[in-house]
Amino acid sequence: MNLSYRTLNTLLVVMAVVVSVFVIAYLQNYLFLDPCPLCIFQRIGLWILGVFAFLAAIFNPKGKTLRLLFWLGGMAGTLWGLGVAARHTWIHYFPSMEMVECGPGLNYMLETMPMDDVFSKVLAAPGDCTIIDWTVLGLSIPAQALIMFMFALVVQGFILTEIFKNQP
Repeated sequence: MNLSYRTLNTLLVVMAVVVSVFVIAYLQNYLFLDPCPLCIFQRIGLWILGVFAFLAAIFNPKGKTLRLLFWLGGMAGTLWGLGVAARHTWIHYFPSMEMVECGPGLNYMLETMPMDDVFSKVLAAPGDCTIIDWTVLGLSIPAQALIMFMFALVVQGFILTEIFKNQP
C-alpha cells in the first residue's frame, strides 16, 4: 500500500482534529478536567502539527522545497509535543521526592512574566501537572499523548520519504 503525500498529511489532520475534539469536548467540558500548563503546551504542539499538515494537504505542492517547509513546520509541532509529553509522563511516573508547589495559572504567567521565565516555570511542572486525573489501560493522558506524538513522528517519517521519492 502506497500512501501519497496528501493522504499522509490528511491522516495527521484527522488525528489532530479528533484528538483536539476529544480532549476539549470530553475531557475538559464533560469530565471537567482542567488542563495543566504542560497539557496546554502539548495541545499547542498538536495544533502546530495540524495546521502545517492541513496546509500541506490543501495545497499539495509539487515542489520539494515547499513540501519540505510544510514538513519542517509539522515536524516542529510533533517534536515540541513529543518533548513536552515525554517530560509530563516522566513527572507522572517518576515523581520527585521533593514537594512541588502549585504555581499560578498559565494565563497569569503569560501576562506577567517574560516568555523564557514562563517556559522554565511550566517545564518545572507546577503542582497540578503531577496529578493523574484520568487513565486508559493504566496510561495517563500525557502517556497517551506521548504515544500519539510517536505515531505522528512515524507518519512524518513516511511523509519525508514521499518528499524525496521520485522528486527532481
